[in-house]
Amino acid sequence: MKPCVFRVILTIAAAQACGLAGRQLSGPDWLLHPEGFRGVVARGDHPDEIELSNGLIRRVFRLRPNAATVAFDNLANGQTLLRGVKPEAYLELDGRRYAVGGLNGQPDYAYLRREWLEHMSADPASFHYAGYEAGKTKARFAWKRIRYSSGAPWPPPGAALTLRFEPPEDRLKGFVVLVHYEIYDGIPLLAKWLELRNGASRPVRLNRFVSEVLAAVEYESQVESAGVAENPYIQVETDYSFVATHPRAGSSKIANWAPDPQYTTQVNYRLDAPVMLETRPPIGPDIIMEPGESFETFRIFELIHDTTERERRGLAARRMYRTLAPWVTENPILMHVRRADPASVRLAIDQCAEAGFEMAIMSFGSGFDIENEDPAYLAQVRELVEYGRRKGVELGGYSLLASRTISPEDDAINPKTGKPGGAIFENSPCLCSRWGAGYFRKLRAFIEATGIGVLEHDGSYPGDLCASTSHPGHRGLEDSQWMQWRRIAGFYQWCRARGVYLNVPDWYFLAGANKTAMGYREVNWSLPRERQIILGRQNIFDGTWEKTPSMGWMFVPLVEYHGGGPAATLEPLKEHLDAYGQHLAQNFGSGVQACYRGPRLFDSEETKAVVKQWVAFYKAHRPILDSDIIHVRRPDGRDVDTILHVNPALEEKGLALIYNPLDEAVTRTVTLPLYYSGLAHTARIRERDGAPRSFTLDREYRVRVKVTLPARGLTWLVIR
Repeated sequence: MKPCVFRVILTIAAAQACGLAGRQLSGPDWLLHPEGFRGVVARGDHPDEIELSNGLIRRVFRLRPNAATVAFDNLANGQTLLRGVKPEAYLELDGRRYAVGGLNGQPDYAYLRREWLEHMSADPASFHYAGYEAGKTKARFAWKRIRYSSGAPWPPPGAALTLRFEPPEDRLKGFVVLVHYEIYDGIPLLAKWLELRNGASRPVRLNRFVSEVLAAVEYESQVESAGVAENPYIQVETDYSFVATHPRAGSSKIANWAPDPQYTTQVNYRLDAPVMLETRPPIGPDIIMEPGESFETFRIFELIHDTTERERRGLAARRMYRTLAPWVTENPILMHVRRADPASVRLAIDQCAEAGFEMAIMSFGSGFDIENEDPAYLAQVRELVEYGRRKGVELGGYSLLASRTISPEDDAINPKTGKPGGAIFENSPCLCSRWGAGYFRKLRAFIEATGIGVLEHDGSYPGDLCASTSHPGHRGLEDSQWMQWRRIAGFYQWCRARGVYLNVPDWYFLAGANKTAMGYREVNWSLPRERQIILGRQNIFDGTWEKTPSMGWMFVPLVEYHGGGPAATLEPLKEHLDAYGQHLAQNFGSGVQACYRGPRLFDSEETKAVVKQWVAFYKAHRPILDSDIIHVRRPDGRDVDTILHVNPALEEKGLALIYNPLDEAVTRTVTLPLYYSGLAHTARIRERDGAPRSFTLDREYRVRVKVTLPARGLTWLVIR
């Protein structure tokens, strides 16, 4: 049975001042109404075709004379993404390159006509199609839910398709390639990865692989130069991601937009326009598969956009991460404790419990030592964990991995010099050295012995290569990155299965991490307090285009941090309550949790009241404050700035935070774009705890609300 296809045609109207574009819909918009779009595997229009579709995107496979992708369509705007047929993958086995599937004989790679497929042939030297299996999506790894989150399902529901390929020659007889696909309900997103099974009678060496080969329709005419190095309608993410707090900085390691030598009718003079997507590791993996062993590649996730508009693309990316890594919606209120001695930790736990904080982290420089195996120390930490648990506060601590040196025998070896040094953070241990194996053993043992509920893992593995041939966990340079990634990803997934919360300042979400830095410069916290506040609000505004509020942490230096003296410092808190209150207001009002680093959260009844006020505000509106941010006006210190939380699935459809950075009270009329709130005609809006008023949305789904704000003050609007 063919899947039901909803076609959503988006007409972009004049851009609004806030940067959103108005839209008229001839069908349901998946960002507002995802429930109608279900992933299915179905027979195609041709008897030799099968398709993977959810009503938003469709990928079609021709199965004879060999299997290959022959259509990839964006059903939301009616556009095709594919201009040519390529193999499903490439493998280099024992030094020989093989195509997996594919069809030959396309006369022109500028476009693809269906009738051409009837005359295309299989390459006898490629792996050939041997069958398929359809089913449901499966969890990549276990997730133990022990704290508040969005309630998103795990695994994300949808449909799965596996294509089976067998080798073209007897020397590989028994070696099988499985090409896995998943498509997810309610979002134009699919996953792809390879699974290799060595059923041969001898070892097989996987030198390299290319897991996706997509001859994409070019985004622009590129006559003189290579132009942009990506297609804005196809966003590629991967779990093989290392250093960075921004997704493209991480996924760019595997997503390569390359020239297509078969596309000889392109307008680019040198035929080098980047119009073919290839996903491959930067090096290796150079894995030896013994008979009976299997190997899985990293996974790629292809998010198909229906626009180049920044806010809508950001909303789609945020929905993708909530779908693929729903643990990112866990958003505990946390404190960074500056000292790890029992008295300091108990004081912090007591204050967290009284103020409504939910987590305490023994911070960097606190003296917390997760590598300490002394039974007395383990018992001390376990007692503190139990003390916090009795008070409703999770306890954990900080560990630094990379950006330090261990020894010449255990550090990553620079392939250019044959010595340590020259790593991404200058020095770093190799995760596959003897020290690396011991480090991860100690982390697991510490977590099991003490029951800590959170790990802040700084300097996570950044992708360093290692040319050592004596480390027990890898053979040499070519497999060093892959094996180190497997070790840290496996550890994070182990933590996810135990419910351990992971603060990791790198893009490890798809491997199991909960949160990364929102994006800020640490030395800026040594600036005068009033500058910290504006900069912090800018960091939140800029950091939430592709991150949800719960995916990034901010920072509040309760004590001096990187210098700055009294002008930069909040302690004593009661003497700087205005600045402290502004930090609390903009963090909780944004739904962004900050690392409040110091010995205490309050130092007087008045200070405690302000902290509790903003914690209570956040908890009263938690679902909408954890929801997407619409970027209305960026903070610039010259006039009011505004963010708007929206969620069409909630009773509270929106919550706007409006800040006045000026030294005098102001009255302003603020335009709120409410399209993504799901409201279409009328909104009931109340300011703070006032009486609600009715507003009629204009045809750009906007309302205009007049507000008066005190000097350096704020207000909020609740929208139903």
